Amino acid sequence: MTGIRTENLGGATAWILHRPHPSVQGLIRQLGVIGLVVREAWPELPAEAIGADFIFYDADMGHDEQFPWAAGQSPMPMIALIGSEAPGRLRWAMEMGAHAQLLKPMSDKGVYAALLVARSNFDRATSSDALITDLQNRLSARQTVVRAVMIFVMQGKTEAEAYDLLRQTAMAWRVTIETAAERLVANHSNERGNDDGRRIDLA
Repeated sequence: MTGIRTENLGGATAWILHRPHPSVQGLIRQLGVIGLVVREAWPELPAEAIGADFIFYDADMGHDEQFPWAAGQSPMPMIALIGSEAPGRLRWAMEMGAHAQLLKPMSDKGVYAALLVARSNFDRATSSDALITDLQNRLSARQTVVRAVMIFVMQGKTEAEAYDLLRQTAMAWRVTIETAAERLVANHSNERGNDDGRRIDLA
């Protein structure tokens, strides 16, 4: 289970993407008290915001083009500033990848909690994405190994002999079995169009 990091946030950078408005001042003051470096932007984030630790964004007047990344692909925790509860606005805020939210009119209440929740949710989502990618890569590698084994089976080897030959090939090439399988499958695919019966050169 992902733990919530509660260490001092002093020195972290937060960008506030919101039109100039008095209600934002309470948020800015509280972020300063917590120790964050605050930057403001409107109507869009500048390129330097890519290095921010947190982004606060206006869910009422925001749109996709304000961000230098695709919806839901932010490289940092995102906190939605929500005033309108219109379904369309809430849906857009979520699609942009809100990891936490603050309700308008904003004050100095709940800011620290929103920062911690946003960062925890961001860390959890990042870990989940990494795990899914790893599982997908492993599944793809296993499927490639099966295809490589079947190449040798079609050449008259038993499955046990085919797997042993694949293992020996990997050792000879000084690569992993998965990498050897990938090379063999690619080689077989290239050669099949010219000569389906040609044997794969293992030298």
